Amino acid sequence: MSSPTPRKGGFVKLLKAVFWSFFGVRRRADLENDAAQLNPLHLIAAGVIGAVLFIVLLLVIVRAVVG
Repeated sequence: MSSPTPRKGGFVKLLKAVFWSFFGVRRRADLENDAAQLNPLHLIAAGVIGAVLFIVLLLVIVRAVVG
């Protein structure tokens, strides 16, 4: 009986995965590596936080240009 591989992805690796996923630029090997090492709940949380930050950044840019 084999034990499941432990997930030991770091915080920087998590941010890097989410950042490149926003652009849609990911190699298949990186995607498979991330799926094996990163916690899915952490990825979802980082993705939501990244989306909120992106929206806030867009709102700040629009207000600066319009105002």
